[in-house]
Amino acid sequence: MLSIVVLISGGGSNLRALLDATSDDDYPARIVAVGSDTDADGLAHAEAFGVPSFTVVPTSFASRADWGDELLQQVQQWSPDLVVCAGFMRILPPRFVEALSPQLINTHPALLPLFPGAHAVRDALAAGARETGVTVHIVDEGVDTGPTLVQRVVPVLPGDTEHVLQERIKTVERDLLVQTVRNIATGTIDLDTIHHSNRSTTTP
Repeated sequence: MLSIVVLISGGGSNLRALLDATSDDDYPARIVAVGSDTDADGLAHAEAFGVPSFTVVPTSFASRADWGDELLQQVQQWSPDLVVCAGFMRILPPRFVEALSPQLINTHPALLPLFPGAHAVRDALAAGARETGVTVHIVDEGVDTGPTLVQRVVPVLPGDTEHVLQERIKTVERDLLVQTVRNIATGTIDLDTIHHSNRSTTTP
Protein backbone atom coordinates (compact mmCIF):
# COMPACT_ATOMS: atom_id res chain seq x y z
CA MET A 1 0.00 0.00 0.00
CA LEU A 2 1.49 3.30 -1.15
CA SER A 3 1.53 5.98 1.58
CA ILE A 4 1.07 9.57 0.44
CA VAL A 5 1.48 13.06 1.84
CA VAL A 6 -0.46 15.64 -0.20
CA LEU A 7 0.55 19.32 -0.26
CA ILE A 8 -2.06 21.98 -1.09
CA SER A 9 -2.45 25.76 -1.09
CA GLY A 10 -6.11 26.32 -1.95
CA GLY A 11 -9.49 24.64 -2.21
CA GLY A 12 -8.10 21.14 -2.50
CA SER A 13 -10.24 19.73 -5.32
CA ASN A 14 -7.44 17.38 -6.38
CA LEU A 15 -6.95 16.38 -2.74
CA ARG A 16 -10.65 15.61 -2.48
CA ALA A 17 -10.49 13.41 -5.57
CA LEU A 18 -7.59 11.46 -4.05
CA LEU A 19 -9.36 11.17 -0.69
CA ASP A 20 -12.46 9.82 -2.42
CA ALA A 21 -10.33 7.33 -4.38
CA THR A 22 -8.32 6.16 -1.38
CA SER A 23 -11.47 5.53 0.62
CA ASP A 24 -12.08 2.56 -1.71
CA ASP A 25 -10.46 -0.56 -0.25
CA ASP A 26 -9.39 -1.63 -3.76
CA TYR A 27 -7.36 1.54 -4.36
CA PRO A 28 -3.66 0.76 -3.72
CA ALA A 29 -2.73 3.97 -1.88
CA ARG A 30 -3.59 5.82 1.31
CA ILE A 31 -3.14 9.47 2.32
CA VAL A 32 -1.36 9.60 5.66
CA ALA A 33 -1.21 13.41 6.01
CA VAL A 34 -2.03 16.67 4.24
CA GLY A 35 0.22 19.72 4.42
CA SER A 36 -0.23 23.34 3.39
CA ASP A 37 1.65 26.62 3.25
CA THR A 38 -1.41 28.56 4.38
CA ASP A 39 -4.72 28.14 6.20
CA ALA A 40 -6.13 26.58 3.04
CA ASP A 41 -9.83 25.85 2.61
CA GLY A 42 -8.88 22.41 1.32
CA LEU A 43 -7.67 21.34 4.77
CA ALA A 44 -11.36 20.84 5.57
CA HIS A 45 -11.32 17.84 3.22
CA ALA A 46 -8.57 16.23 5.28
CA GLU A 47 -10.53 16.87 8.45
CA ALA A 48 -13.68 15.38 6.91
CA PHE A 49 -11.80 12.16 6.12
CA GLY A 50 -10.00 12.03 9.46
CA VAL A 51 -6.59 12.61 7.89
CA PRO A 52 -4.00 14.53 9.97
CA SER A 53 -2.85 17.87 8.59
CA PHE A 54 -0.10 20.41 9.17
CA THR A 55 0.58 23.98 8.07
CA VAL A 56 4.01 25.55 7.55
CA VAL A 57 3.65 29.26 6.74
CA PRO A 58 6.65 30.81 4.91
CA THR A 59 6.34 34.19 6.64
CA SER A 60 7.07 32.51 9.97
CA PHE A 61 10.65 31.79 8.89
CA ALA A 62 13.72 33.93 8.31
CA SER A 63 14.37 32.47 4.89
CA ARG A 64 12.82 30.34 2.18
CA ALA A 65 15.40 27.65 2.93
CA ASP A 66 14.41 27.55 6.61
CA TRP A 67 10.76 27.25 5.62
CA GLY A 68 11.61 24.41 3.25
CA ASP A 69 13.58 22.59 5.94
CA GLU A 70 10.64 22.73 8.35
CA LEU A 71 8.22 21.63 5.64
CA LEU A 72 10.53 18.72 4.84
CA GLN A 73 10.69 17.72 8.49
CA GLN A 74 6.90 17.79 8.74
CA VAL A 75 6.57 15.64 5.60
CA GLN A 76 9.28 13.15 6.55
CA GLN A 77 7.81 12.39 9.95
CA TRP A 78 5.06 10.52 8.07
CA SER A 79 7.62 8.47 6.07
CA PRO A 80 5.58 8.70 2.84
CA ASP A 81 6.32 6.65 -0.25
CA LEU A 82 5.11 9.56 -2.40
CA VAL A 83 4.54 13.29 -1.97
CA VAL A 84 1.89 14.84 -4.23
CA CYS A 85 1.77 18.58 -4.87
CA ALA A 86 -1.91 19.08 -5.65
CA GLY A 87 -2.40 22.78 -6.19
CA PHE A 88 0.62 23.66 -4.05
CA MET A 89 1.51 27.13 -5.28
CA ARG A 90 5.05 27.64 -4.01
CA ILE A 91 8.36 26.71 -5.60
CA LEU A 92 9.99 24.16 -3.33
CA PRO A 93 13.56 24.89 -2.13
CA PRO A 94 16.42 22.74 -3.49
CA ARG A 95 17.03 20.80 -0.26
CA PHE A 96 13.37 19.77 -0.13
CA VAL A 97 13.41 18.59 -3.74
CA GLU A 98 16.73 16.80 -3.37
CA ALA A 99 15.49 14.91 -0.30
CA LEU A 100 12.26 13.65 -1.89
CA SER A 101 12.51 13.63 -5.68
CA PRO A 102 11.68 11.57 -7.74
CA GLN A 103 9.02 10.46 -5.23
CA LEU A 104 7.66 14.00 -5.52
CA ILE A 105 5.08 14.79 -8.20
CA ASN A 106 3.01 17.75 -9.29
CA THR A 107 0.00 18.44 -11.49
CA HIS A 108 0.10 21.36 -13.92
CA PRO A 109 -2.81 22.76 -15.99
CA ALA A 110 -1.05 22.79 -19.37
CA LEU A 111 0.81 20.52 -21.76
CA LEU A 112 4.34 21.16 -20.54
CA PRO A 113 6.77 22.44 -21.64
CA LEU A 114 4.13 24.87 -22.94
CA PHE A 115 2.83 27.44 -20.46
CA PRO A 116 4.79 26.75 -17.26
CA GLY A 117 4.27 28.86 -14.16
CA ALA A 118 1.34 30.07 -12.10
CA HIS A 119 -0.85 31.45 -14.92
CA ALA A 120 -0.90 28.55 -17.36
CA VAL A 121 -4.58 28.78 -18.27
CA ARG A 122 -4.47 32.54 -18.79
CA ASP A 123 -1.29 32.20 -20.85
CA ALA A 124 -2.81 29.52 -23.09
CA LEU A 125 -5.80 31.74 -23.84
CA ALA A 126 -3.58 34.78 -24.45
CA ALA A 127 -1.51 32.75 -26.91
CA GLY A 128 -4.60 31.72 -28.86
CA ALA A 129 -3.95 28.02 -28.21
CA ARG A 130 -6.52 25.65 -29.66
CA GLU A 131 -5.74 23.04 -27.08
CA THR A 132 -4.11 22.81 -23.68
CA GLY A 133 -4.34 20.13 -21.04
CA VAL A 134 -2.90 18.58 -17.93
CA THR A 135 0.58 17.30 -17.11
CA VAL A 136 1.60 15.17 -14.15
CA HIS A 137 5.35 15.37 -13.69
CA ILE A 138 8.19 14.70 -11.30
CA VAL A 139 9.24 17.84 -9.43
CA ASP A 140 12.81 19.00 -9.96
CA GLU A 141 14.53 22.23 -8.93
CA GLY A 142 13.11 24.20 -11.89
CA VAL A 143 9.64 25.63 -12.42
CA ASP A 144 7.53 22.89 -14.04
CA THR A 145 10.61 21.42 -15.72
CA GLY A 146 10.73 17.91 -14.25
CA PRO A 147 10.24 14.69 -16.25
CA THR A 148 6.70 14.22 -17.59
CA LEU A 149 4.80 11.15 -16.37
CA VAL A 150 1.56 11.57 -18.29
CA GLN A 151 -0.40 14.23 -20.17
CA ARG A 152 -3.97 14.62 -21.35
CA VAL A 153 -5.26 17.12 -23.90
CA VAL A 154 -8.12 19.53 -23.14
CA PRO A 155 -9.53 21.49 -26.11
CA VAL A 156 -9.86 25.25 -25.92
CA LEU A 157 -13.40 26.08 -27.07
CA PRO A 158 -14.65 29.28 -28.70
CA GLY A 159 -15.72 31.77 -26.06
CA ASP A 160 -13.78 30.12 -23.25
CA THR A 161 -12.98 32.40 -20.33
CA GLU A 162 -10.12 31.67 -17.98
CA HIS A 163 -12.55 30.42 -15.34
CA VAL A 164 -14.52 28.17 -17.70
CA LEU A 165 -11.40 26.62 -19.20
CA GLN A 166 -9.79 26.20 -15.80
CA GLU A 167 -12.82 24.33 -14.45
CA ARG A 168 -12.83 22.01 -17.48
CA ILE A 169 -9.12 21.36 -16.98
CA LYS A 170 -9.64 20.64 -13.27
CA THR A 171 -12.13 17.88 -14.09
CA VAL A 172 -9.54 16.16 -16.27
CA GLU A 173 -6.76 16.91 -13.78
CA ARG A 174 -8.54 15.15 -10.91
CA ASP A 175 -9.12 12.01 -12.93
CA LEU A 176 -5.59 11.95 -14.32
CA LEU A 177 -4.02 12.40 -10.87
CA VAL A 178 -6.04 9.55 -9.39
CA GLN A 179 -5.05 7.28 -12.28
CA THR A 180 -1.39 8.30 -12.09
CA VAL A 181 -1.12 7.63 -8.35
CA ARG A 182 -2.73 4.25 -8.92
CA ASN A 183 -0.19 3.47 -11.63
CA ILE A 184 2.69 4.50 -9.37
CA ALA A 185 1.31 2.33 -6.58
CA THR A 186 1.02 -0.71 -8.84
CA GLY A 187 4.40 -0.18 -10.48
CA THR A 188 2.98 0.61 -13.91
CA ILE A 189 4.82 3.92 -13.58
CA ASP A 190 8.33 3.61 -12.12
CA LEU A 191 9.46 7.02 -10.92
CA ASP A 192 13.09 6.02 -10.40
CA THR A 193 13.41 4.63 -13.94
CA ILE A 194 11.86 7.74 -15.49
CA HIS A 195 14.03 10.00 -13.36
CA HIS A 196 17.27 8.23 -14.22
CA SER A 197 16.33 7.99 -17.90
CA ASN A 198 15.70 11.72 -18.01
CA ARG A 199 19.02 12.49 -16.32
CA SER A 200 20.93 10.30 -18.77
CA THR A 201 19.40 12.14 -21.74
CA THR A 202 19.97 15.65 -20.34
CA THR A 203 23.44 15.26 -18.80
CA PRO A 204 26.30 16.13 -21.22
